[in-house]
This record gives sequence, structure tokens and C-alpha cells, in this order.
Amino acid sequence: MTAYDALVAEARGRPFAAIVGWPVEHSRSPALHGFWLRQHGIDGHYGRLPVEPNRQALQALVAFLKSTPNVRGCNLTLPHKIEIMPLLDRIDPAAARIGAVNTVVKQPDGTLEGRNSDGQGFLAALKDGAPDWQAARGPVVVLGAGGAARAVVASLIDAGVPELRLVNRTQATAVTLGMAFTPTDGRRIAIERWDDRAAALDGATLLVNTTSLGMKGQPPLDLDLAKLPRTAVVDDIVSTPLETPLLAAARARGHRCIDGLGMLLHQGRLGFEAWFGVKVAVSAEQRRAVATDLGA
Repeated sequence: MTAYDALVAEARGRPFAAIVGWPVEHSRSPALHGFWLRQHGIDGHYGRLPVEPNRQALQALVAFLKSTPNVRGCNLTLPHKIEIMPLLDRIDPAAARIGAVNTVVKQPDGTLEGRNSDGQGFLAALKDGAPDWQAARGPVVVLGAGGAARAVVASLIDAGVPELRLVNRTQATAVTLGMAFTPTDGRRIAIERWDDRAAALDGATLLVNTTSLGMKGQPPLDLDLAKLPRTAVVDDIVSTPLETPLLAAARARGHRCIDGLGMLLHQGRLGFEAWFGVKVAVSAEQRRAVATDLGA
């Protein structure tokens, strides 16, 4: 039985969606959407679908989404947020600007539209976790340059950050991202070398990790926080585990810390509402339920 067959069997004819990634067993998304399904009494399903990182596998995913009557769409996580885009029928303008997709919605005519709610989810979680943080106060450091980083960078620039320092293990990818979002009003995106990541923290008001480093099954993020002002907020968008080595080190220094669960919860609303036709809200009860999935 293939992963597709297993997912269809789990759905039992009900409308369904899934989180698609490689790997995907660590994802908390099924718990997130399962909470809303139960809360609103919806007879639907949300599962996991592992899809290998190559074009043929993504083409098979698109064919599955189009040919399976009761599938409503999917979420995308590492490493598919950018590579899926050319295979979709339409990209929402906001997602096209970001250059990445985290949500696919199957339209009534069977076509597939790519959307992106990562930026909205990131800012909502930042507001929840650090309500007094203000974008205009000073520099922000973003680690990573993948699909999630693109949404985070776009949202921070739109929020009015005066200087964004972008640091990635592959510098050329960071340069490309920085050029895509450099403001025209004199504010700047500075590309910093990965080896200089500790020095880039000097004077920052916010540090955001968008890399997979610290995620379950991945190496920890090696970062000396000595130059980061203790008033800075530290945000790690990794959601498994919730307490990454970065957040543990930052918490020990007295920083206000934001884990990846808030962003996950808030970004999930767009897809759920499109797939199942019900308006939903993020709640403390939901956070507690999802936090216990796979262990905190």
C-alpha cells in the first residue's frame, strides 16, 4: 500500500487534506486541524503524506490532488514550498510575491491554487508572544533563506523593520532572497556570512530562526548569543520540539522567547477555512492540545 492509498483509506470517503513534506512524521498539523474538525463537528480528515523531494514525486502529488474526488488540498512543509509552484494551476498574488507556497486549495473546477499564510501566521504569533515589540525600533536578524524565510522576510519588511540582516548557510540563496525584498525607501537588507552569524546579532531587537537546525532529527543550531541584547526577542519557528536548543539558551539569558507553535496555529486557519468552509479561531485550549501531540 502506498502512502496515497493509506491516506485515502484513512479518510474513508470523507473530505480530507494533509500535510506534505519530507520527512513529515514530526508534523503537528494533523493535531492542529483535527482539533478544529472535532470542535466544529465536521466529518472530515487531515493526515500526513510523505513526498520525496524531486519533480517526479511532486508531479505525482499534483496528479493525486486533481484525481481524488474528496481531497480538498494540502499544506506544504520542507522542502516543497518553492518547488511545487510551477506545477500548480494558479498562484495567489501574495504567494507569488513571496515566492513560496504553504497551502494548496483545490478549486470547484478541479484546478489547484497555491497560497501562503506563513507571513500572517508569523506576525500573529509574534504579536501574541511579544506584544510590545515594535518593528521600527531596530535591526532584525533572520537565519535561513528557504520558503518559510521568504514569508518571514516579506512580512518583516512590510511591518517596517529598518534593517534586516539575513544569514544563511548558502550565501548565494540569501543574496537572491535579499534582492527580492530590498525596500526602495532607503531601508536595507544586509547579507551576512554564516561564519559571522554571532557578530550579526549585535544591536538586534529580534532574532528569528527559520532553518531546520534544532528540529527533531536535525543538528542543533550552533549560535553564540553573547552579542544579542538581552532585551531582544528570540523566535524559533521550529515546532518539533517546542523547546529547541536555541530557545533554551535564549531563555537562560533572560530573553523573551517565542516557539514555533503559534505560527503553526495561525497559519493553519487559511487552509482549514478554504477546505472545510468554516471560520475558525486559534485558542489557548487548542494550543494545549496541539502541544501535547508528539510530546512538547
